[in-house]
Amino acid sequence: MNMFRVYLRALALLGPNKSLAWTLVVANLALAAAQFAEPILFGKVIDALTTAQTVGGAVVWPVLTTLLTIWVSFGIFNIIGSTVVALYADRLAHIRRQSVLSEYFEHVLELPSSYHSGRHSGRLIKVMLQGTDSLWGLWVSFFREHMTAFVSFVILLPLSLYLNWHLALLLIALCVVFVVLTVFVMNKSESMQKQVEEHYSELAERATDTLGNIPLVQSFARVQAEVTALRNVISKLLAAQLPVLTWWAIIEVLTRASTTITILTIIIVGTALNLNGLATVGEIVTFMNFASMVIDRLQRAVGFVNHLVGQAPRLQEFFDVLDAVPAVRDAPGAVDPGRLVGEVAFRNVSFSYDGKRPAIEDLDFVAGPGDTIALVGATGAGKTTALALLHRAFDPQSGAIEIDGRNIRDMTLVGLRRNVGVVFQEALLFNRSIRDNLLIGKPDATEDEIVSAAQRAEALDFIRRAPEGFDSRVGERGRMLSGGEKQRLSIARALLKDPPILILDEATSALDSQTEARLLVALDEVMKGRTAFVIAHRLSTIRNATRILVFAGGRVIESGTFDELVAKGGQFADMAKSQFMVPTEPSKVSE
Repeated sequence: MNMFRVYLRALALLGPNKSLAWTLVVANLALAAAQFAEPILFGKVIDALTTAQTVGGAVVWPVLTTLLTIWVSFGIFNIIGSTVVALYADRLAHIRRQSVLSEYFEHVLELPSSYHSGRHSGRLIKVMLQGTDSLWGLWVSFFREHMTAFVSFVILLPLSLYLNWHLALLLIALCVVFVVLTVFVMNKSESMQKQVEEHYSELAERATDTLGNIPLVQSFARVQAEVTALRNVISKLLAAQLPVLTWWAIIEVLTRASTTITILTIIIVGTALNLNGLATVGEIVTFMNFASMVIDRLQRAVGFVNHLVGQAPRLQEFFDVLDAVPAVRDAPGAVDPGRLVGEVAFRNVSFSYDGKRPAIEDLDFVAGPGDTIALVGATGAGKTTALALLHRAFDPQSGAIEIDGRNIRDMTLVGLRRNVGVVFQEALLFNRSIRDNLLIGKPDATEDEIVSAAQRAEALDFIRRAPEGFDSRVGERGRMLSGGEKQRLSIARALLKDPPILILDEATSALDSQTEARLLVALDEVMKGRTAFVIAHRLSTIRNATRILVFAGGRVIESGTFDELVAKGGQFADMAKSQFMVPTEPSKVSE
């Protein structure tokens, strides 16, 4: 039943084009009804000929002409109708496939970082491509085959009972046998097919994971090890897939055997009925054709159920992703705040990833335009999490974050994030040109603005040395650039965005000391009038910060300027001493 619920949901996705979909449904109903005209008319022609032969060879031409004319008309209708249905079913399926694919893509991009951190990008891509391919196949086959086959059974059985209930019972028996066999095989193969799909997902994950780390694979001589691991996954996949194929091969054989027996039985029983005056030769011929139609529909039904068993796990994965609710989304009534001034306030903010251990606890401070707030502390102390809350990568469990006196939850996500520029610790770049990566910050930026941002980020020199300058591609995740070059592009991108609030998460960690010194001078000028937050482990980068917050265990344990914190002699002072930012104990120095 779960498979058929998935199937119905797949059909429901045709809703945005329901006018065309319902037109195709009506056309299929007409085609299904018309297809029964041929065997009935064939039987009528046979009866007319046998009647004429009985009365001495006189052929009733008006009757035959009428029957043949109707027969030809139905044949032409079936040909034209089937062609039109196939054409527009293809168009509808392609239109909806592309639309659903883009909706899935948009939905995945809106899911929070916490969702993506627990899922492999290779699996999400595999689910997107295979899911939409499965939807397309189901939609096309529904309008071309499935619906006509289903309707045919609904029409065929009552009609056959009306024509000759003796012979109709044989067709009903055939259908019952088929249903029993199909349900049996479905129960046997459904759970196995889920395992097959899980192995396909594992295959996609491992392949993309390996291809995304080619330098690691080659430098550690792991080519054969990775290939062997992939082959092991393939072996597991085949071990799960082959039993499923065996079961469906068995039902195919049993279906063919039962249909052959049914045809032979119709001939034998029909002959006996004819001899007893309970069936005409035309009715026997009609039921022979009915049996052929039933065989064809049953084989299609077997193919449909087989296909559905294979596609249902893929579609279920697809719908599972679509059903994932973003933890962070626009609140009802949220508004776009426009350009903000940048007065930031954390009001007793607490946040936990697992609901048990706090990542941030009772964070409370205020920062205004022109302030540079530095966050320091050990790895895992909560610095990055605190600033992730500012641009709503997550929402706090308690407390509130305000900008210009307004709760950021009352702002649209797009409106809020347009006012916050982030330079991440890991330089994130698209496999596009340098220009395209910079324009992410400001799509309508002029050439002068692009050059200015690159210059302020100390990136202009290496860009001009690139083969095609700003139009040079950076490679997947920026692999064609050094770590320092990637960081400088990330900073230039944030500067081009020109946000009132700027977040720098270890933004200069990959730079040499001379480049870093020049960049810090440039950033000091850039950050004037902005609210800047800097996460740093190298304390030299925050010497002139307006305020330094020292984090430990998700709490701020010290706060003040550089000199104030050194004078306190606390944890920050120890950090400064370890980095030779301040002299050690005077007695030790004198020695």
